[in-house]
Amino acid sequence: MAVAVAGNTSEDLQYNGKITWLVTLSCIIAASGGLLFGYDTGVTGGVTSMESFLKKFFPGVYIQMKEDTNLSNYCKFDSQLLTSFTSSLYISCLIASFLAAPVTRDYGRKPSIIIGGVAFLTGAVLGGVAENIYMLIIGRLLLGVGIGFTNQSVPLYLSEMAPPKSRGAFNCGFQLCVGIGSVVASFTNYGTEMIKGDWGWRISLGMASLPALVLIVGALFLPETPNSLIQRDHDYGKAKRLLEKIRGIDDVQEEFDDLVAASEASKAIKHPFKNILERKYRPQLVMSVAIPFFQQVTGINVISFYAPILFMTIGSGVSASLLSTLVLGIVATSMTVVSSLVVDKLGRRAIFHIGGIAMFITQMMVGGIMGAKLGEHGAMSQGYNILVVVLICIYSCAFAFSWGPLGWLVTSEIFPLEIRSAAQSINVGVNFFCSALISQTFLAMLCHLKYASFFFFGVWVALMTVFVYLLLPETKNIPIEKVDTIWREHNFWKRFYKENKIQEPLLSSHEPIA
Repeated sequence: MAVAVAGNTSEDLQYNGKITWLVTLSCIIAASGGLLFGYDTGVTGGVTSMESFLKKFFPGVYIQMKEDTNLSNYCKFDSQLLTSFTSSLYISCLIASFLAAPVTRDYGRKPSIIIGGVAFLTGAVLGGVAENIYMLIIGRLLLGVGIGFTNQSVPLYLSEMAPPKSRGAFNCGFQLCVGIGSVVASFTNYGTEMIKGDWGWRISLGMASLPALVLIVGALFLPETPNSLIQRDHDYGKAKRLLEKIRGIDDVQEEFDDLVAASEASKAIKHPFKNILERKYRPQLVMSVAIPFFQQVTGINVISFYAPILFMTIGSGVSASLLSTLVLGIVATSMTVVSSLVVDKLGRRAIFHIGGIAMFITQMMVGGIMGAKLGEHGAMSQGYNILVVVLICIYSCAFAFSWGPLGWLVTSEIFPLEIRSAAQSINVGVNFFCSALISQTFLAMLCHLKYASFFFFGVWVALMTVFVYLLLPETKNIPIEKVDTIWREHNFWKRFYKENKIQEPLLSSHEPIA
């Protein structure tokens, strides 16, 4: 199957404008919403490996880890109650992402970001002072509400504010903040693990309130996106003035006309979750489900959630496993920076392919080494232990270069305005559903499949790389309100337009709007 996209080049579709300080600062503040997701993801695995935390909330797991010498290396942490501590957050994220859709659409991207920050702050405080499992889980649920709202609204905000030629770099800022948050969490865990008593894990969980405060305070000063102003308030004058300000020029008529045309089209959509099921939106619907699904079955959340536990499984001590996790986060985050610098030059598809191949090779090697060298009891030699850590680092770097940032970038730039909030909610919802499922089942999977767990994820990585090659067109440098052209010209997806006789959108053919 040919996959090239013919027709107009991205240069033919460009708007006027430049990168301004207003856009840069606004996107930095909004992207800090990724700190919430990253910190929680990074802190969870470290906290669940701390002995004082396990003794207080999961004594059965602590006994398995310390006293049951007959238990397999792969099964020491197999506890549905322990995994519910992780997965409860993502179930909450799933529900919150759908509640966030009407808020983001009807009230704007900015209020949705603030709501997410407040909910996350409340959950962080409750987790830090938790005295029983119920307080702990309620805190996790509130953290999930915060992440659900921010992950739904922040990528949209970034894609709508950024100039088309630099949209990839700006949107990658979200994943960069996810990585930074994870590194900060790993560093915090490494320090607090040495604190005696309950204070260690309490500080780790409570520190999640700091990125939430940063986001809340910063978001109060954010401008709303021009797309949202036109869609909600129909205040064309205010929206055009803002567009001129964020683009740094007076000649924004073409882009403004396209935003108004997209808004007019969105008025006809009364029930976006129903309308997205129509045949003409089939490419976007497929991508809103497939991309987040594939992002999770890379196995990255196994590393993110359970890296310290995984390193302890292969024979590292608690401190050594937390240190390995910290190094892992630093190296992976650096690759997100590299991705943001090249994504608008290499394109999305090339980066997906590079990352997919690297992840597949490293997953297969880790599974092979653990299968050959790690038995049911004891530990691997130090040399193989280090090799596994290095391979996991390479795998994490490949994800941070490709599916990490691009999973959020591509799904935030391919939806027309009329279904954008609904489609983003589906994207976030699928992402969190798969996160919850994997986080709830992985420790049981590790116990039963053992080293073959890595082969399982490796096969999925191969399948999703083929999927991108065949079905995902390139979106590099294409304005967000003109991205519909890539589906109309794709050799597979164009049939959903031709068979329905969809008219070409009148994006810039109408009279200029003052």
